[in-house]
Amino acid sequence: MSAIVVIGAGQAGASLVAKLRALGHDGPLVLIGDEPVPPYQRPPLSKKYLLGETGAERLFLRPESFYAEQKITLKLGRAVREIDPRARRLFLGDEVLAYDQLVLATGAIARRLPAAIGGTLPGVHCLRNIADVDAMAGDFAQARRVLIIGGGYVGLEAAAVAAQRGLAVTLIEAAPRILQRVACAQTADCFRALHRTHGVDIREGVSLLRLNGTVRGARSELLAELSDGSALKADLVIAGIGVDPDTRLAEAAGITVENGIATDAFGATSQPGIWAAGDCASFPHRGGRLRLESVQNAIDQAECVAENLLGAARPYRPSPWFWSDQYDIKLQIAGLSTGYREVIARGQGGGPRSHWYFDGEDLLAVDAINDPRSFMTARRALQAGLRVNRAAISDPTVDLREALLAPG
Repeated sequence: MSAIVVIGAGQAGASLVAKLRALGHDGPLVLIGDEPVPPYQRPPLSKKYLLGETGAERLFLRPESFYAEQKITLKLGRAVREIDPRARRLFLGDEVLAYDQLVLATGAIARRLPAAIGGTLPGVHCLRNIADVDAMAGDFAQARRVLIIGGGYVGLEAAAVAAQRGLAVTLIEAAPRILQRVACAQTADCFRALHRTHGVDIREGVSLLRLNGTVRGARSELLAELSDGSALKADLVIAGIGVDPDTRLAEAAGITVENGIATDAFGATSQPGIWAAGDCASFPHRGGRLRLESVQNAIDQAECVAENLLGAARPYRPSPWFWSDQYDIKLQIAGLSTGYREVIARGQGGGPRSHWYFDGEDLLAVDAINDPRSFMTARRALQAGLRVNRAAISDPTVDLREALLAPG
């Protein structure tokens, strides 16, 4: 019986071990996580969990009893310090574990503000895991003024939660506009306007120079010096400045790293017997390499690797989709907009609207804003390789079903 060990008890690791058992693997199966809790959902951390509307147990992907019932050995609160690929063993503290196949599902690490500019001062936090939010809870409950650094989805979601709590919120983004890396200007315009109607002060093209802080009683008082020459006071600073793939174990083990742990189309790394999946892994895509940070990718890629561990030899073909909830707005994204040349808008004003990304005649992605019909239509078109009638897309009086054409 093949012994399989998975390092990383996040969405990818949890999906992988569950899939292995569902496919009939009955050999030893170990799931290792450096956090002291079972695998859990991360998206609610910046929303319901931060607001105190749900407890940690409600975030768990499966009850802890599931792992015992499936004979999956959980090793939680444990960090792997070294992998020996030649001997096919790893070192977990003083414990040595042998494996036949190893999967790295180590996820990503939040970027933190440098200590040199005040990143380690009391009252400065980031949002990546339960421990981060728990550490923030006291400051968040007492804060009146919040500075959020980073205008990506994590920063905007945190801004929405803080504004709904009645806090004075300032968000700064070093790039010329919010969502610059991940969305078109039209989508950014929608969310900028949304946040400003809720009182959020959004400053674009502005970066943090340094933080100075003092502690008065139980509350931190922070002074942020900004690149535009201004300064502002805050009780709480939240950094949402992105993540980096966790490749530390892979690099130390001599595994090829290229925008994450490099895998082939099946999920295998450069070291025999070692695979990778989830936020930490990059895979071949359209002549280059792609790494995706999303729940759906973590699940789909992990399940594909599980099949390949058991001999399926199925190449991974992503069908990415994402979402973001802010106030009463649900953004659903189908596809990847990288390389787009044109954006066609459908709908306007306060109703459902969507932005369709094209490269020539090829549909690449859609941002659907309170518009589930556009989202589902786009997913169908992208998965089936259907062409889209662009004139029909831009006319909201035309039924979306009439916009889909047979493949060219």
